[in-house]
Amino acid sequence: MHTRDLIQFLAELSENNKRAWFVMNKPRYDILRAEFCELVTRLIADISRFDPAVADCNPKKALFRINRDMRFSHDKSPYKTTFSAAITASGLKKPSQGGGPAYYFHIDANGMLLVAGGEYMPPPDRLRAIRQQVVEDAAGFAKLLKNRRLVETFGDLQEEGKLTRPPKGFDADAPHIEYLKLKSFIVWKETSLKKKIPADLEKEIAAGFKDAYPLIAWLRQVKQAVPAA
Repeated sequence: MHTRDLIQFLAELSENNKRAWFVMNKPRYDILRAEFCELVTRLIADISRFDPAVADCNPKKALFRINRDMRFSHDKSPYKTTFSAAITASGLKKPSQGGGPAYYFHIDANGMLLVAGGEYMPPPDRLRAIRQQVVEDAAGFAKLLKNRRLVETFGDLQEEGKLTRPPKGFDADAPHIEYLKLKSFIVWKETSLKKKIPADLEKEIAAGFKDAYPLIAWLRQVKQAVPAA
């Protein structure tokens, strides 16, 4: 994949986020998207070596559209300034669709590579089920949090959007109460590609996904959504 060309395209799109510019540059976009899809295809094969559950994920469906949903947004820019994909066992990439835990990555207009694993902002029933699993499998969750490869690569779970109080239905003295306040159960890391692109970008991303696998595997134990009280 021509990574520098992709970053350049996204940077220009960020400055010219209008339909007319995009139409004029559509041939560039088509080439870059095809290359990105090829990368995702290879990543699915790479992940399948340690997580066979994703082997049948359709790479084309794993890619996110570049068009933004502007219906409920004050920002009326028509296009995203990232190329992104979510690889899941279900083949569904959006949490609202019940996609489950995902391997996610994107490259943005600033040349940042984000590699992530887990569930970002799952719907309420799914989030409650995950929280319940934390309580019921307190020892297993504690073991997950100490996983060497997970910690060395990503650190702790991300705390974006964390509640200030225990969620409804959970006591303040429940096991792992600070983690029960999370709205997402996900890890991620960012790497700048501006100055130096890894010699093997695919290998770099796949290695991050492998280190995120323990969290993916733990989340897959959460089978049944618990109805809200």
